[in-house]
Amino acid sequence: MPVSGELIRAMNYVEDITTTLRRICIYIPNMSTEERLRLAESLRAAGVAINAAIGDLEKAAQ
Repeated sequence: MPVSGELIRAMNYVEDITTTLRRICIYIPNMSTEERLRLAESLRAAGVAINAAIGDLEKAAQ
């Protein structure tokens, strides 16, 4: 089955997110405790959005 341009773009965005997370992880050892906690809060919020998107995708597949 051929894929749409929208799917390819969306999958590229996911790859960009993954790449960004790998880059973030490189800097974690050099961060202070306060910086790590602030970054964790930010990532937690992003995680909520990611989980919501996954839920939407799974609902649409049913």
